[in-house]
Amino acid sequence: MTFQIMAYVTTVAACLLGLRFIFAGGGVLKEWGVDVTAGGLMLFRRLGVIYLGLALMFFLGRNASPSDFRSAVCLVMAGAVAVLAALGLFEYLARRAGVGIFRSVVGEAVLSVAFVWLWWAGG
Repeated sequence: MTFQIMAYVTTVAACLLGLRFIFAGGGVLKEWGVDVTAGGLMLFRRLGVIYLGLALMFFLGRNASPSDFRSAVCLVMAGAVAVLAALGLFEYLARRAGVGIFRSVVGEAVLSVAFVWLWWAGG
């Protein structure tokens, strides 16, 4: 897998998440078994904008040549989504989220491994 392919995958995933968080955050919260509140929806809308920013960053940087910066982006993304996956598990085990959160946890774990693999391969 190349950085360009991962950039496209991340762009699409981040766009979908961003738009879903902005326009259908209540559905995500219900899926995770979390109460839908005005505060939760406000935070989801704000998080959605961050996801759209990440999507734009990866789209614009999709042709970046190998560099220390590109390696750092891969490692930071791997670490960030690994922490998201761990937090999802933690919230489930603490009974603050339902079993629906596992779809997110699995997706985050796969994305994290893909970024580590890409960094390791230098792709």
